[in-house]
Amino acid sequence: MALVCIRLVVRQRCPVLSRGYATPSSAPRRRETKSDKPVFQYVGDHRKPKDKVFVWGFSFTGALGVPSFVVPDSGRKRPRKYQLTPYRLDTAEKISSAACGYGFTLLASSTSDVLKLWGMGLNTDSQLGYQRTQHDKDKSYEYVLEPSPVSLPLAKPQETRIVQVSCGRAHSLVLTDSEGVFSMGNNAYGQCGRQIVEDEVYGGSHIVHKIEGFDSKITQVACGQDHSLFLAESGAVYACGWGADGQTGSYRGLGHYNKSPCPVTLTGDLEGLKVQQVTTYGDCSLAVSEDGHLFGWGNSEYLQLASVTEGTQISSPRQLPLQGVGRVQQAACGGTQVAILNDEGEVFVWGFGILGKGPNLSETSTPEKLPQTLFGQSEYNPDVRVTRIHCGLNHFAAITNLGELFVWGKNVRGCLGIGRPDDQYFPWRVTVPGRVVDVACGVDHMVAMVKSLI
Repeated sequence: MALVCIRLVVRQRCPVLSRGYATPSSAPRRRETKSDKPVFQYVGDHRKPKDKVFVWGFSFTGALGVPSFVVPDSGRKRPRKYQLTPYRLDTAEKISSAACGYGFTLLASSTSDVLKLWGMGLNTDSQLGYQRTQHDKDKSYEYVLEPSPVSLPLAKPQETRIVQVSCGRAHSLVLTDSEGVFSMGNNAYGQCGRQIVEDEVYGGSHIVHKIEGFDSKITQVACGQDHSLFLAESGAVYACGWGADGQTGSYRGLGHYNKSPCPVTLTGDLEGLKVQQVTTYGDCSLAVSEDGHLFGWGNSEYLQLASVTEGTQISSPRQLPLQGVGRVQQAACGGTQVAILNDEGEVFVWGFGILGKGPNLSETSTPEKLPQTLFGQSEYNPDVRVTRIHCGLNHFAAITNLGELFVWGKNVRGCLGIGRPDDQYFPWRVTVPGRVVDVACGVDHMVAMVKSLI
């Protein structure tokens, strides 16, 4: 709990005195009573922590949602290209989900209000929906400099809630609790789950597509660079979009490397299993089954799937025979690197890049365990453990049960938020004023959802 005030009781005949200063020798002394002692008042019973959103990284795309970072603020503030430390974003809404794309951001609230989705940053392909300028209502613009409402074609806008958002290179997915999944943005490869239209112009588009064709309710979505994954309540996994690396998996047992404009069920080693999580960001895809096994398909140029192939691609989901990692609870997949979290709160990494064990380890095909001490565990804090992991394109993030955020990897344009532009070779704690609940990682920026300490 946080200490918010200290009340000191002093003698009324000496109102200017307080503890810590000597009482004049002429002043009479009296015995200290219980009322003379400091009273410590703690909060927690009658005050709820506030929900806050922090952003950092590259600002000139508008992805941080702070206009003064990009354009002069009446001469009072100079634009800043990089925000190297967490900066609080002014938002009156309780943000429950966030996603970082390639230079843009989506924020969502689980509220029943009509407004529940906001976008900021690049909007070249209408990945943030149709946004209007203040001066010309008939033209869209490519940059959204502050969180702006995104309209969804909901049948019951005041009843439907947004569960999750996800962003790729130039497309976005929005998962709702009762009206399915909606997609926006570039559909050149079918990543929005609709038929490909040759020479379609995406800029200034009003199209927000509701994706159909699932056997049961969708519970999770994940955007890769130009493909999309969907996890159904039944445990089945669907994919659509760019498949040149096999990242859209197999259909009816046949692996393929084609574009898939409509979601198809993945089979391979996933057939008959119930999956609890899917993840992707680049061109490699991963899934975690309910019994704690890891499956992968797609790109393996950087040894992401080296445990099952010597090639650079796999077009059908394969179980990865990982040794000594325990029961997998969660996976995170970046552009060239992989991380998994087991049920003991331990983190393992492999692939290519800055993996978190110093500058001498830049490539490995087998999982490397990161010492728990790197996340704050010690003899004084023996119960510290990692509870969530995430990957950006070239960096990692981990959240502990204490609500502390650790990052490591390539510090592209300040995306790590550690106050300096250097790459980080070991997990480093990000200074955020509050308890971190969740984060979203992008190419060159991040978003953190935080609960205040008091």
